[in-house]
Amino acid sequence: MDQINYLIEIYQSNPWAPRALMASLMVGVMCGVLGCFIVLRNMSLIGDALSHAVLPGVVFAFIAVNLGGAYLFCDGIDPEACKEILENYYSIAFFVGSVIAALLAAIFITWIQKNVRTENDAAIGIVFTTMFSIGVIGISALSKNHGVHLDLKDMLFGNVLGVSDEDLMITSFVTVIVIGSVIIFYRQLFATTFQPIVAETMGIRTNIIYYFLMLILSFAVVASMRMVGVILVVAMLISPAATALLLSDKLKRVLVISGCIGFLASLIGVNMSILLDTTPGPAIVITSTLFYMLAVFFSPKKGLISKYLNKRKLKTALEKD
Repeated sequence: MDQINYLIEIYQSNPWAPRALMASLMVGVMCGVLGCFIVLRNMSLIGDALSHAVLPGVVFAFIAVNLGGAYLFCDGIDPEACKEILENYYSIAFFVGSVIAALLAAIFITWIQKNVRTENDAAIGIVFTTMFSIGVIGISALSKNHGVHLDLKDMLFGNVLGVSDEDLMITSFVTVIVIGSVIIFYRQLFATTFQPIVAETMGIRTNIIYYFLMLILSFAVVASMRMVGVILVVAMLISPAATALLLSDKLKRVLVISGCIGFLASLIGVNMSILLDTTPGPAIVITSTLFYMLAVFFSPKKGLISKYLNKRKLKTALEKD
């Protein structure tokens, strides 16, 4: 009871707490739903690649805002006032730059896979490690300049407690786009996921659907990066979906279950991080992993305990015969 009262007090007295919770809940649902198609298409490594490849986009967006924004808005203005003006554009610039970087990474990966005699996973590794390295070098170089606050740690592990109103608006927009896209293009996504050859005979452009999936995946990765960071975002795409696939074989039901698991993992993870005074991103991921482990053991049809009990029943029936 004391812990509940403490949480209520935190949410009432700290503006960052409701923003952090709302953003995390949206990310949980969004990644949970989209992650089902990523897991079913065996694209988990691409999700990881895109989450790391966004860093150069963040660097170039920061440079663009400071150079272009200073030229457009800060001519003859006090430096401190200029800094406040530019801060209003950082969230949007980071989002746009990160999405562009993620899309470029997806295009490079696909080009290498189709045109160069290189294994698919090797192509992914080459592109994302190169872009990630460029981003790390860029952030390190920028951080050496006086007055520049671009923390690599926040990029890697997230900073959900520092979510701004602009971040919340962007996350809301991306969540609507992702969920709406899944609902509107469910038939095309279903067909190209399970029967790509049949989908082509039906007139569905599988390449277009693939790149469209890369686009909304890039949106989701960028929106989630603020909450859980580039290292942990792939867990939010995989764990809820993998858990849902252990609980059901019907895709529509899997999508709903995965979204609910992402929601609950975010809800529990954020509140536990507040109570334990720890980092929210890893807490959300660990909570999601715990749901997965529960499904591994207790899933009615695919759980290890259910399989063991079914084997015992079968063995007993055979012995009676």
